[in-house]
Amino acid sequence: MEILLFWLRINLIVEVQSMQKIRKFPVVLFPRTKDAPDGLSPGDLVAALRRLEVDFILLAGYLKLIPAELIQAYPRSILNIHPSLLPAFGGKGYYGMKVHKAVIASGARYSGPTIHFVDEHYDTGRILAQRVVPVLANDTAEDLAARVLHEEHQLYVEVTAALCEERLIWREDGVPLIQNKENPNELYPAEECDIHADILTTA
Repeated sequence: MEILLFWLRINLIVEVQSMQKIRKFPVVLFPRTKDAPDGLSPGDLVAALRRLEVDFILLAGYLKLIPAELIQAYPRSILNIHPSLLPAFGGKGYYGMKVHKAVIASGARYSGPTIHFVDEHYDTGRILAQRVVPVLANDTAEDLAARVLHEEHQLYVEVTAALCEERLIWREDGVPLIQNKENPNELYPAEECDIHADILTTA
C-alpha cells in the first residue's frame, strides 16, 4: 500500500532528497481560485487522486474544511492532526498557538496531539490516536507547543506505519483501533492511554 498526496498551492515538481536519492512527486494544485486559475475543482481533484491510486490522504494541520466530494470519495481515508486532546479545544478557530493558550488558561493538566479522521466539520471526525503530555505549572504557550509538537512528529509516523501495514481495524460501534505490531491482540488506544501520576510534575 502506498500513501501519497502533496496538497500544495504551487504548481511545481517537488524534489525530495533522501538517502542520496532524489524522487520527483506529482503535485496537485487545489483549489481553483482567482489567483490560481489552473487549480482543480473538487471533482477534478478526486479524479486526479484516483489516477494516482491514492489510498489515504494525510493532512498536517490543514485548516480549511475539506470538500464534500473528497470526503465522500475517501470515507475513513483522510487523516489530520490537531494539537490538543480532542474533543477538547477543537473546532473552528482553534488552531496553532490559540489552542495552547486556551489549554493553559483553562487549567487543564494534560494536553497532546490527536490524529483523527476528517469529516465535513472541524475536528469532529473519529479519533484514531492520541499522545498525552503534561501541562506544567509555569508553561508558556510556546513551551507547551514545543512539547506537543515533539509528540506529534512521533505519533504521525507511527500511525502512518500502521496504515501501511494494514493494522487499522474498526470496532462495531465505528471506533477505529490500531493493532500492536508485535501482538495483534493488543489494540490502541488501550495501552497508549494509561496516564501515570508521575508526569504530574511542576516546572
